[in-house]
This record gives sequence, structure tokens and C-alpha cells, in this order.
Amino acid sequence: MKAPLSEGIVVISQKGRDKGRCFMILYQMDADFVLIADGHTHKLEKPKKKRRKHLKSTRWEFPLLADKYKQSKLTDSDLRKALTQLLPITPDAADKEGLLFGQK
Repeated sequence: MKAPLSEGIVVISQKGRDKGRCFMILYQMDADFVLIADGHTHKLEKPKKKRRKHLKSTRWEFPLLADKYKQSKLTDSDLRKALTQLLPITPDAADKEGLLFGQK
């Protein structure tokens, strides 16, 4: 079972140049696309548009950061700090530890 992708959920990219990187979902555009950012390569001013099927959801969630983004008070440094706490966990290690939701 795949977890629903909503604002504030931390995801790992499965396809493209950013494969294996952690991002936070900022906005749901439609049934196929979401906007993601990490504060480094994809900043809040210019988030990346990504297909849902190319993302793997994790059990991590930042609802406070999602609320700050909706109020236009979230900064790139806030997002970077939150995601760097998760960086020691690689996608393969997260999968083995059961931190990822359903598989494709």
C-alpha cells in the first residue's frame, strides 16, 4: 500500500538527476504532479515539479514547515536544517529499516 503524498511529507526521488535525494512536498498541483524543494538545489522560490510516481514517501513528516510555507514564512535554511537531520539515512538504509512506505 502506498502512502498518500501530501504537503509536509518527506520523499525520496526515484528517477531523474536528483535520484536518491530527500525533498519535502510543498504543494499538490493535481493528481499527477507535486512541487518539491530541499533548500539546496531546489529552493523555495523555484521548487521542482515532479511526478508522484517518481517519488517514494517516507514516514517523516514536517507539518509545522508545511504550515510555515502556506503562510510564506518558510526559509530555505529552515528546510535545509530539517532535511539534514535525515541525511545520515540513505534511501537503501531507510528501506531496510522500514522507514519507507509501500513499494512500487
